[in-house]
Amino acid sequence: MMYGAIAIFAIAYVLMLVFSKYRPYIALGSALIFIVTGMLPLGNIVGAIDFNVLLMIAGTMGIVALFIESKMPELLSDLIMEKVPNVKWAAVAMALFAGIISAFVDNVATVLMVAPVALEICKKLKTNPVPFIIAIAVSSNLQGAATLVGDTTAIMLGSALDMSFVDFFWYKGRPGMFFAVELGAVLSAIILAFLFRKEKASIPKTGERTKVTDYVPSALLLGTIFLLICASFIPNKPDMTNGLICCALLFVGLIYKLAKKKNVSAIISPLKEIDFETIGLLLGLFLMIGGITEQGVIDAAANLLAKAGGGNIFVLYTVIVWASVLISAFIDNIPYVATMIPVIAGLAAALNVDPTVLYFGLLSGATLGGNCTPIGASANITGIGILRKEGYTVKNSDFFKIGIPFTLAAIIPAYIYLWLMYGV
Repeated sequence: MMYGAIAIFAIAYVLMLVFSKYRPYIALGSALIFIVTGMLPLGNIVGAIDFNVLLMIAGTMGIVALFIESKMPELLSDLIMEKVPNVKWAAVAMALFAGIISAFVDNVATVLMVAPVALEICKKLKTNPVPFIIAIAVSSNLQGAATLVGDTTAIMLGSALDMSFVDFFWYKGRPGMFFAVELGAVLSAIILAFLFRKEKASIPKTGERTKVTDYVPSALLLGTIFLLICASFIPNKPDMTNGLICCALLFVGLIYKLAKKKNVSAIISPLKEIDFETIGLLLGLFLMIGGITEQGVIDAAANLLAKAGGGNIFVLYTVIVWASVLISAFIDNIPYVATMIPVIAGLAAALNVDPTVLYFGLLSGATLGGNCTPIGASANITGIGILRKEGYTVKNSDFFKIGIPFTLAAIIPAYIYLWLMYGV
């Protein structure tokens, strides 16, 4: 049934790329096929769903709705507009800002936090927010590999290698993964500046700043960031820890608003802002990936990838990096990385080589590959969902013209750097 699973998965992805407005329904419908046909057994349905991500999205979306109501995004947009000369540098600044946050906080949460500020800037400048949000999403994905706490894949690799937070900066007496990511970030920022080169409209300096009406939502958002960072250092924590943190702080925010407004309807508006279409799309994708994983597709892909490198460590490293980029453009990188970690361990033992360069190549390729397509990473799906709620349609071409050059600009210097540091 493996080939049938591949066929259903491939057709679903093509349909999602062609019919972007119906992605949630296509994903959920395809997931249902996997379940009905038995390719995803009933007993494995719950295990295939990443409830942590779904809860984190729902909770953060609600907190962000309170954050927007407080007018803090408008104030932050005013402050950023005071510091940058034109629209081009506003876009680059927002992408870099998102990247910095994403080095310490989950990519999806980062997009949900930063996007409202970008939308406010675009409203004031009367410019199209689509490229702004796409740039924020891809920048968030890039920085996820910079630190131990930046992304689930980084946490998984750190656990497998027993790495500490500091090891991502300095490992085995050499500059670590963090610097590979930052090299890519510098070049990708230059690429973004080039892509936004026509946005030369100057930003008006009015000298006026929006007055924030309530600082509690901002405190809740900062509290979310702080608690997510703290939680990353807790060993053997429950899988849904991050999601429960976000939902708990949303609950606190709703109780606060209810006490302040003394009206039950006051808590309805933040809940309405939760994008259930995005959650439905991710739910469908999780089940589809669970189906192809159950049918051995990811295991087969990992083994094929390993064999393609032969016995040459440089060829093996090259194959792992670029195949990871390609595979992660279509398959969620978490199950793929989880499968490849033991494969690389076995390869390194058989070849009697230090596996560090292979592990880091896996992490960089798998993390950045999601930037190639609009449905290659949860952050991309979330960003597009935000734009859809604002009434904007994101064409595949809109995403590709930013995502693909950004990916190449980020992965090429990281590919060279990691080989020079750990492969030679």
